[in-house]
Amino acid sequence: MLLDWVGTLIVPKWGPDHAGPKGGSWIEGALQRLARDASSSEVSRISAALDAAIRQPEVAQAMKGADASVESYRAGFARWASAAGIDEALMGALYDELALPDVDLFAVDVERTLATLKAAGVRVAVVSDVHFDIRPWFVKAGLDGYVDRFVLSFEHGVCKPDPAIFRSALDALEVGPDDALMVGDRSAYDGAAVEAGIATVLLPPLAEASAERLHLVLASCGLRPLARL
Repeated sequence: MLLDWVGTLIVPKWGPDHAGPKGGSWIEGALQRLARDASSSEVSRISAALDAAIRQPEVAQAMKGADASVESYRAGFARWASAAGIDEALMGALYDELALPDVDLFAVDVERTLATLKAAGVRVAVVSDVHFDIRPWFVKAGLDGYVDRFVLSFEHGVCKPDPAIFRSALDALEVGPDDALMVGDRSAYDGAAVEAGIATVLLPPLAEASAERLHLVLASCGLRPLARL
């Protein structure tokens, strides 16, 4: 099984296109690390500036596919922050904040779902467009033992919707497309797995960590969730 990460297993905490309830936490965290005003009004101001900046065509273009490498993401992020009027120190703190593991962002049914798949002998690869190593997130949440492979865009130089990243995941799991299922939350990106011949299940983007949606994935595999862990 191929599983998307942001919006499927965790609540997004950053943009662009990620405005969940934790959306301001990375801004607040960055401000606190710099010992700056981290009031809700200041967080909202910066969040609004970032939201407006990402809608600028040149910024959106700079961020498109930026997760293909650390360098391309850093360059795109710098363009985004500059367009939002964010100074260099805060830009660096925001950039660093992105990669800090936050176990509270994982949906409540992730562990139970992964444990059920593991018990059934289903091999799992997490396939994510990301510019940093997400393995520490799974280690901190105690979930790393359930994941067989991590296929991360910055390590492969390719992002969704390029079918190549899905083929890399198949190779990592040593399975063919007919024996795999891709699960994600974005039709334009995760849905592209069908171009690699992989059956795909799309869920609404995760907005609350308390939401339980992954039983639908297990049902598509003919599995029932294990008892609560």
